[in-house]
Parts: sequence; structure tokens; C-alpha cells
Amino acid sequence: MSQTPNPPPREAPVRRRRGRYPSQFRKDAAALVLDQHRTIADVARELGVNEQTLGNWVRQERIDRGELEGLTGAEREELTRLRRQVTQLIMELELAERGIAHSVREGGQ
Repeated sequence: MSQTPNPPPREAPVRRRRGRYPSQFRKDAAALVLDQHRTIADVARELGVNEQTLGNWVRQERIDRGELEGLTGAEREELTRLRRQVTQLIMELELAERGIAHSVREGGQ
């Protein structure tokens, strides 16, 4: 019985980390679409960014300018900060409750 050699292990696909573009770059890119009345496709091609990504930036810029309803960038940042703070406070509360419960058990012996 002939054994075939094991194929080399497959390497996991390399996941490219999506880079965050600086906020001023995003605002300027959106302004090219909004202020110069250019298409998203044209500006995206020129800047080398994905059309969908640029479309998201344009939508957010319209919200920030008050042209569309939605959360502004500042409101989104505040919401993110507050959610993190709530998570931290819940963890601290649970830790304190466990400490109290432990103290009560130890004191009752």
C-alpha cells in the first residue's frame, strides 16, 4: 500500500487589516463629492478608496451638515464612550457584589 505524502498545510488566508483613514481625509473626500458635485465613483477611483466606503463618508458628512437625519460624528463618539463606560461600571458593580457576597459568607461561619 503506497502512502501519498501529506499535502503541505494550508496557510490561513492573510486578512488585511482595514486601515482607518484620518477624519480630515474622510471629510475632504466627502466634500469633493458634495461641494464639487462629482460622482462617488469618480472620487473613489481618484483617491483609491472603495466606493461603498466613500458613500458612507458622504452620508455621514450630510448628517454632520444637517442635510440628513441621523447621529452626527460627535454624537456617535459620545455614544461609543458612554457604552464603554456603562460596560465598565457594570463590571465594577458585579465585582463589588461578589466581594460583598463573599464577605457575608465568610462572616457567617
